Amino acid sequence: MSSITFDVYRGSKEGKIVADKTTRPLRPTDVLGHEGVGVVRQVGDAVTHVQVGDRVGFGYTHEVCGICDHCISGWDQYCANKKEYGFHNHDLGSFSHGVVWNAGNVFKIPDGYDSANAAPLMCAGATVWTCLTEYGLRPTDRVGVMGIGVVVLSSSERKREEAMQFGASEYHVFSAGQEMKDFKPLKHLLLCGSANVDYPSLLPLMDVHGTIYPLTVDFKPSAVPLLFMNAKGIRIQGSLVASRKSLKSLLQFAADKKIEPTIMKFPLNEAGIEEAMQTLRDGKMRYRGVLVRE
Repeated sequence: MSSITFDVYRGSKEGKIVADKTTRPLRPTDVLGHEGVGVVRQVGDAVTHVQVGDRVGFGYTHEVCGICDHCISGWDQYCANKKEYGFHNHDLGSFSHGVVWNAGNVFKIPDGYDSANAAPLMCAGATVWTCLTEYGLRPTDRVGVMGIGVVVLSSSERKREEAMQFGASEYHVFSAGQEMKDFKPLKHLLLCGSANVDYPSLLPLMDVHGTIYPLTVDFKPSAVPLLFMNAKGIRIQGSLVASRKSLKSLLQFAADKKIEPTIMKFPLNEAGIEEAMQTLRDGKMRYRGVLVRE
């Protein structure tokens, strides 16, 4: 069994980014890639659907079994035996100059679609895509995005101009506890921030039988006013990234429609990662940071 050694970037106890090296074996079902999106350099003996030289991407899910009920039903992001970021293979991630990845969870990037634009679709884009395509949204439904979106709800005026350039039809400055006047209720509300969810303040925004999608990353519990949710038939729909089938369709859709995320590029080295992290801490990232190997 052959192996490959490549550079990775880790966090440290001092809060700094440090360079390191790691060595991974190349198993028969693995494909050797490069970054979150990159070029295949080597493949295992059993790999047939990707070839050396293909441009591919990978996301949150490292590997799925393909045989459990969730995999068979098309929801393989909930695989009972999955391996995923942060829980398995801690030497594998996109802060590196290479990865050894299971071939079943890498995805070809459509020709002509820029790698830096494809990278944010592999997790963040996939998460939103699933909400928009898998939970019964209809073309006539009124959809809101807490953060930025179609009906934009934001805590300040800072994003108004950009939101309207992105094609938003409305922009509302909204703070917890604030009463929204002359606001048409929403059928679907996607929460794309990083703060704890204040459900009581959101309920007045929702229409009867509306759905809230908490896509936030926060480990603190949120109070849910069940009585008032029941009164309007509101539901909370959890969602995790995307199935492999859905992710493939997202990449092709983005390429066909020429949809590109707004990104900031940083060099893939210690200094570049430090700069990207500080930009994120300062709240100045617009809107996805992408590390690019020079």
